[in-house]
Amino acid sequence: MQWARTSPGVFLCTAVAAVAIGLQGLQETLTARPWVEALVIAILLGTAVRTLWTPSQRWLPGIGFSAKTLLEIAVMLLGASISFQAVAQAGTELLFGVALVVILAIAASYSLSRLLGLPKRMAVLIACGNSICGNSAIAAVAPVIGARSEDVASSIAFTAILGVVVVLALPLLVPLLSLTEIQYGVLAGLSVYAVPQVLAATMPVGIVSTQIGTLIKLVRVLMLGPVVIALSLIMGTRTEVRAGFSLNRFVPWFISGFLALAALRSADLIPDIVLAAIVPAATLLTIVSMAALGLGVDIRVLGRVGGRVTIAVTLSLMILVGISLGLIAALGVA
Repeated sequence: MQWARTSPGVFLCTAVAAVAIGLQGLQETLTARPWVEALVIAILLGTAVRTLWTPSQRWLPGIGFSAKTLLEIAVMLLGASISFQAVAQAGTELLFGVALVVILAIAASYSLSRLLGLPKRMAVLIACGNSICGNSAIAAVAPVIGARSEDVASSIAFTAILGVVVVLALPLLVPLLSLTEIQYGVLAGLSVYAVPQVLAATMPVGIVSTQIGTLIKLVRVLMLGPVVIALSLIMGTRTEVRAGFSLNRFVPWFISGFLALAALRSADLIPDIVLAAIVPAATLLTIVSMAALGLGVDIRVLGRVGGRVTIAVTLSLMILVGISLGLIAALGVA
């Protein structure tokens, strides 16, 4: 009975996601890299459909299921891509340095967003997306803090656009600041949003920058787990005060699942054939969820907050670059 209610909306979201994936593939064929990821395209397509057509009650249960439950499942599955050994092998100094940058950037970005008058939840999304790993961080944090579709769509759309600008503009800092390949690799790893974007931003500079940037970026991505857990504890504490103790309010089920899968991966208890299927499945579910979020967005809401979000994301990125350069100088990276 539940499936009968949700299937129309789920199929609709899946169809939008399929088109988004196809458009990403077309970009890869024509330009050798996806300048706009399927995740972002799915939100934009969903928003476009929602602007031209208002879904009736027949579609709403499945859209809601896709936007919430499927996204939570995707976040849980991402735990299988995390290995605790990778954290240990990165080295204590590097871990503390990256963690410090992430914490300072989140605090600065959140404060800036609030000063610009953005809602608290959107400020959290922008801060986490800017400081950790862009769209993936926003998608992972959204269900934990109960973010609205409009907030998620706005944050991802503007972050994605700026991410492309960063890939094109960041290499210009090499001659301007006389950065070495190692210094630039650290800077790219700390400030570029996604791993593929790190490759695109560092390859023109040199192989050393690419290697260092990828390592730093992977360590930075690992900070997503602690940040999401911290946010779930904070949100859970606030809920607990109002509604009584519940373990699930402190640590949502999908975060518990995330940690369990990470532990299994670290113990080599997930077969390679299963692992090879989990990560693509998580990616696919995330794209479907983003299509659902787009289908729930009122374009007029985006128009009202667009300017402030653009300013918040842009200034937050500038702050992140500044903090990153400060860390490079403090650690004496040569």
